[in-house]
Amino acid sequence: MEYSKEFKAALSAFSNVEKDRLIFRLLKKDKLLSKKLYFELIDQETTDDKRNAMEENVAEKLLLASKYVGNAKYFMSTVRTVSADITEHVKITTDKFGEVSLNILLVNRILDSNEDLSRQRFDNVYKLYIYIINKVFKALVLTKKLDEDYWMEIDELLRDTHQKISENHYLQKLCINNGLDLNWLESENIPDDIDQIMKDTKSQGFLR
Repeated sequence: MEYSKEFKAALSAFSNVEKDRLIFRLLKKDKLLSKKLYFELIDQETTDDKRNAMEENVAEKLLLASKYVGNAKYFMSTVRTVSADITEHVKITTDKFGEVSLNILLVNRILDSNEDLSRQRFDNVYKLYIYIINKVFKALVLTKKLDEDYWMEIDELLRDTHQKISENHYLQKLCINNGLDLNWLESENIPDDIDQIMKDTKSQGFLR
């Protein structure tokens, strides 16, 4: 939404007391904005500190959830909760590197349960596998937008992803069927048009 000069002028005309009241009223209604401002203005923790804490959070929650792989709905709900935590972290800190690294880490921690996942009926894990493939695709799209200085760290995570997917026959097959080439799991091999490839794949009815 664009604000007119008149609207901006009207806001500027508010007294300091009125501005303070308006700000606090808005912050009460928008907790994410409140957290973002706190991080930018007061918080002693850096983006790196927050990312490190999120890495521990991802690992801990997925380790606990791994005991319930057989309960597909519960396991998936935990995965989505952790994903939402990552999204909030990115919105608060604008951590572009973390947006990629944390989501790949999430995929890798899910696939730590490969052995248990492989014992499940395929229709019980299909949604999870499609979710994983979408996550990997999105991570590749975002990696391509990162400064190349970050690629080495991302590649360490992607090597783990590649190995874990290769150890899961049905997931590997589903990757192929949904247009995800595992050779792309190295930053320099990601196609320049990976974003368009993902869009085209979805438009053809895949990745769902």
